[in-house]
Amino acid sequence: MSLAFGVEGFLGGTATARGMLSFASYYGDHMVLQKKPSGAVVWGHGELGAMVTVTLSGASGLIIMEKTAQVKGPSGTWITVLDPMDQGGPYALMAEQGLENVTLRDIYFGDVWLCSGQSNMAMTVLQVANASQELAAAAHYPYVRIFAAAPARSDVELEDLEHIDLPWSIPTAENLGHGNFTYFSAVCWLLGRSLYEALGSPIGLVEVAWGGTPIEAWSSRRVLQACGLPEDTGSTSPHQYLSGPQTPSVLWNAMIHPLLNMTLRGVAWYQGEANTFLNTDQYNCTFPALIADWRRAFHTGSAGQTEPLLPFGFVQLSTYRRRSADDSFARLRWHQTADLGLVPNARMPSTFMAVAMDLGDEHSPYGSIHPRDKQNVAHRLLLGARAVAYGDKDVVFQGPYPTQAILEVARGLLNVTYSQELICRQRVAQAFEVCCCSQASPCQWLPAPVVAVESRTVTLALSGCRTLVLGLRYAWAEWPCEYQACPLYNPQGLPAPPFLLDTLPAGNAAGGRELLLLPGSRFPLN
Repeated sequence: MSLAFGVEGFLGGTATARGMLSFASYYGDHMVLQKKPSGAVVWGHGELGAMVTVTLSGASGLIIMEKTAQVKGPSGTWITVLDPMDQGGPYALMAEQGLENVTLRDIYFGDVWLCSGQSNMAMTVLQVANASQELAAAAHYPYVRIFAAAPARSDVELEDLEHIDLPWSIPTAENLGHGNFTYFSAVCWLLGRSLYEALGSPIGLVEVAWGGTPIEAWSSRRVLQACGLPEDTGSTSPHQYLSGPQTPSVLWNAMIHPLLNMTLRGVAWYQGEANTFLNTDQYNCTFPALIADWRRAFHTGSAGQTEPLLPFGFVQLSTYRRRSADDSFARLRWHQTADLGLVPNARMPSTFMAVAMDLGDEHSPYGSIHPRDKQNVAHRLLLGARAVAYGDKDVVFQGPYPTQAILEVARGLLNVTYSQELICRQRVAQAFEVCCCSQASPCQWLPAPVVAVESRTVTLALSGCRTLVLGLRYAWAEWPCEYQACPLYNPQGLPAPPFLLDTLPAGNAAGGRELLLLPGSRFPLN
């Protein structure tokens, strides 16, 4: 594959004066470059036609490798791929062009994670529960390095970042808690810190977030086309509830496209609240399409060094208004799984999800849509990362999910069998609902109270439904349960995720009629 395509295929503005030698904007002292088995991509700007020599040297000055690259047009960029490196450091990285040279120091090799999304990703360590304790702990993690791009928008795809909020830095209380919704992202930091503790490898964290933004703004034109959404900037009327840019592709253009040459190990994403107001029921297309598109773009931009199935973790929406009858949050949570309930799945391979509907925070000083418990969010993401990104087969990273249902018609009971052992923390009367149908009336959702919880089985009472049970759903509400008190968890403390299932007759079984459980599609979501 031509390395030149990595830069030339993704053109935009240039960040430096023409001809002057520089690294691209997001290379700097203290950075982490991706370790083996991938090679780290290094690129920058220079004088058209000139040869640039890139040298990696150890702490003693010993040269470890040398690469050459030619500066090519139309915007005068050079690019090279370093040989795969073991984790560790510090190293110096020097670029030379004629008599000019630029040196980056205190470089480490480790795993690089990109963190993106809207305000719950932008919430800083200053804003979370136990903030002072978390900020004080920064000094213990000098090998977790942080970088934050500045919020920016563009109508065209840019080649490099135009503004940076935080250049590559060693974490301190000051740069982790710079201010509200600035830098550094609490979810990103807590995940990176936990990855460092689990792996012992340097971790590089790249924050690219903007509050109040819909997925369409983070999507390329390809994603919008694939999902039948308008691409032109005049077609989106601003939504009163959204504070950030809503114009399609403007954040992809300015904040993601410039990073495509970077070799990455994984992505963490916390976004979706804005899409409870905008194109909610297209999210089951836009989200899987964005993941697939980012993967293709990062793989191509890094000359094949970022793996094609780049691990992609995300946070399922938490809560907003306690007694809201609106089901847009419930629908969006379902669509975050491509309407399949669990990830990874066939439409979303190599993904992992942190369920957060039990982490509501009604009294958050930043509004209830911004819960302060980001530690549990990061812990649940960590479990998914260890299992999906790092292949740890012993890590349980999903909560319990239904596998079978038996209808006891005579007793008016439905026995639902789960994939894991169940811990019942709370009996919530409205948690389970069944869609009941009789010839006289259309399908209606009615509460199905929990009668009993055994090892892997929940028994529900179908008091208002003795006829056809066409559907079953769980936690289908904007605020489905109190803090860490949803009805069902596994022994590891992970909540059972929400679901919407069709129930189809599958013949007789011991104790009643077996119902086949399939992802819901036969009735309106609300």
